Amino acid sequence: MTGVTLERVVKRYGEVQVIHGVDLEIADGEFCVFVGPSGCGKSTLLRMVAGLEETTEGTIRIGQRDVTRADPSDRGVAMVFQTYALYPHMTVAENMGFGLKMNGHPRAEIDKKVAEASRILQLDPLLKRKPKALSGGQRQRVAIGRAIVRGPEVFLFDEPLSNLDAELRVEMRVEIARLHREIGATMIYVTHDQVEAMTLADKIVVLRAGRIEQVGAPLDLYHDPANKFVAGFIGSPAMNFAEGKVEGGAVSAPGLSADPVPLGVALSASGGVTLGIRPQHLTIDPAGTTHRVEHTEALGGVSYVYLAAASGEKMIVEAREDRPVPGGTEVGLSFAPEDVMAFDAETEARLR
Repeated sequence: MTGVTLERVVKRYGEVQVIHGVDLEIADGEFCVFVGPSGCGKSTLLRMVAGLEETTEGTIRIGQRDVTRADPSDRGVAMVFQTYALYPHMTVAENMGFGLKMNGHPRAEIDKKVAEASRILQLDPLLKRKPKALSGGQRQRVAIGRAIVRGPEVFLFDEPLSNLDAELRVEMRVEIARLHREIGATMIYVTHDQVEAMTLADKIVVLRAGRIEQVGAPLDLYHDPANKFVAGFIGSPAMNFAEGKVEGGAVSAPGLSADPVPLGVALSASGGVTLGIRPQHLTIDPAGTTHRVEHTEALGGVSYVYLAAASGEKMIVEAREDRPVPGGTEVGLSFAPEDVMAFDAETEARLR
């Protein structure tokens, strides 16, 4: 197995540039997740690594090999797509071994590799079935098995779980995590679902408009986001934000608090500030700043209470309550100042 390196990688379609000079190092055996909103360039970047999209400028290396202009079949990668793309007239075993068969590999070798992939993915009882007799999750496991049989240096996943229902997505996340632990391969995984990113990744690459916003371990991005975009994208429910202005050594943000919020960061008296705080760091407290309840999602062990401030700004509170707070109720909101993050209102950069 081996790592992947991107150096000043650019992608243009005519006059339109969609990837802007990306530099990235993915270590041998690392599980790296590209995450970001629709249209951010994450699938395009993955397809450039695969060789399915031509690289306009820059260099792509797999291990020590420069594969920037190499054919997809010569890159040592295998890709698992959103759609399963299984042959309906073939059995599971035949689907998994078809690529090796087409390349002229001996039957004994194909059978051995199919058997090993089947063992890893627990597909033995399904080997004689055809795709129409499989569930969505089972079909995706077969598609992953087809990639394993090829013995690639790097596995590429392009939103492989997006066609599955919620329960199957959870099941397949566990399967993919177990697969990575067992075979130890380098994996690059694209998703728009930050929960998938947080639960699967060794390293997350947050993309926006074809640029990398931040790279790091999941909890590092969660606890120490570099800017407002990353802070709002990583975490579910999303971070709350309130616009404010500097008053003395504190920030006045009526959408969050009636009193100025003291922060242990350098503040410019002339610049606007956005305050951010995670839902679990807010508390419904009669002594706090008054907000109106708009809706409560009671999920049993936890509830999400959606609030509106008098200024119109919205807040979400994670509450350990079994009973929903009725809509229209006025409640107080409190928090610890040390849980508040500050961002420059113009550049969105984190203030530290």
